[in-house]
Amino acid sequence: MGTTQGEIVAATLAVLDEHGLDGVTMRAVATRLGVQHNTVRWHASSKNRLLELASDELLAHCLDEPLPEAFPDRFKELSRRCRAALLSHRDAARMVAGVYAAEPCTLRYADTVIATLLAADHSPRTAAWTHWSVFYLTLGLTQEQQAAQESAPTLPPEQVPADTYPALAAVLPHVSPDNFDQRFEFALELIIAGLPQTKEPVG
Repeated sequence: MGTTQGEIVAATLAVLDEHGLDGVTMRAVATRLGVQHNTVRWHASSKNRLLELASDELLAHCLDEPLPEAFPDRFKELSRRCRAALLSHRDAARMVAGVYAAEPCTLRYADTVIATLLAADHSPRTAAWTHWSVFYLTLGLTQEQQAAQESAPTLPPEQVPADTYPALAAVLPHVSPDNFDQRFEFALELIIAGLPQTKEPVG
């Protein structure tokens, strides 16, 4: 039997974990599988296509049951699962942010999140834009978190003296690179709390 697309996607994610996004190439994936470069190209015509397929695979299990039935718990759980999926592989958030993966798993995830918001009587615009707001929040925060795992950046007090940056110095304990979970939950609650309480006009 020949190499399947699923095997190529799995190999892509394995290369991602081992070498990071910059190390993912068609040749590296072929080498990991022990196949010719053209075998990978048969299933993915370019590196970008390879990354689209791998990005889509990341969201494959976000809709697994059980899921809460109603908003907002269902919305929160879907958002947390998306973040967990991105955190499950090195540089995954940066990979997803760099492609446009209009693929089945990604589309089903978006459809489910938006359906959850529509079922809570939010307008189509609010449902769509809330989904994108949380998705981009998740991508951005996860990229920062994964970069911090690589370099562990910190903002030392001497770099933000209170006489020069008084507000930043006052909140310094809350900008450390070890509170990503709390920041995500805070932002998620903030977005939900800011949603219109009644169905607004279409437009």
